[in-house]
Amino acid sequence: MSTFTRSERVGHHLQKSLMDILKKDIKDPRLEMVTITRVKLTKDMKMAQVYFSMTGSRKSVEDVESAFQSAHGFLKKALGREMDLRYMPELRFYYDDSLDYASKINELFKSLETDDGKNSPTD
Repeated sequence: MSTFTRSERVGHHLQKSLMDILKKDIKDPRLEMVTITRVKLTKDMKMAQVYFSMTGSRKSVEDVESAFQSAHGFLKKALGREMDLRYMPELRFYYDDSLDYASKINELFKSLETDDGKNSPTD
């Protein structure tokens, strides 16, 4: 028996479908380097929180969010053709900053290291 809820399964399918649509059908250059990292659906599946990450500067996050808003209707219609759902959930797009956070942590670890490895505590 599967331990995933229906909303989790549908969310995963939405994520894959959105990535396919972004690769094949969207021509907006602001969405070229965008990756959908996660889709979280409410239990009633009326709202989908779509998390994305991207390469590039933090300043362009606003550009990507506005590109998603511009493409919202097209994305919802394209998803409706691919998904067999009674109602297509409302899509909300959010920047996923977990990769930025991981990068900062990695930089902190690197700053603690020394080239010769003599940064270990002594007794």
